[in-house]
Amino acid sequence: MALRPAVSNVFAQVKAPDTDPGAYLPVHPGAAEFFNGSQQGFLDKWSNAIFLAPMILGEIASVLAAAWQFLSSGELKPRQPALDSLHALGRKIRSAENESDLSEIENQIDEVLRAQRARASAEEEDALDAATLNVAAHRLENLIHDRRAALAAMMKSKTPA
Repeated sequence: MALRPAVSNVFAQVKAPDTDPGAYLPVHPGAAEFFNGSQQGFLDKWSNAIFLAPMILGEIASVLAAAWQFLSSGELKPRQPALDSLHALGRKIRSAENESDLSEIENQIDEVLRAQRARASAEEEDALDAATLNVAAHRLENLIHDRRAALAAMMKSKTPA
């Protein structure tokens, strides 16, 4: 038990080294930082990079996405979507004056349906589904049939008996 007080006396004499730059024995720079309390930890060194890098990368990605959208907006799109052109054909059917006008309109309907089938087979995103096209085409065929009947009735009433 006599050793214990002697050991504690030895440790009591241990003190921090002199960290002055002009000391007789210079201290290692890392030890000087530790003893002065100016040593930087991991987050002290890298916190700016850890927190700012994701924000900067996110902003760069946003700018690139906006530029991509801006540059791809100049692509040629169909001037008139299929349903709009089919709707316009309905007005033409109602104002058709003779059978040749109705035949021409039927050819236009066929062209619109053919173009939409080609888009659907190419899996373009603006292609209409088949059910929508069938409903629109069926409605137009009914209009053509009704207009032909009306034109035939007009022709019968104009011809002398």
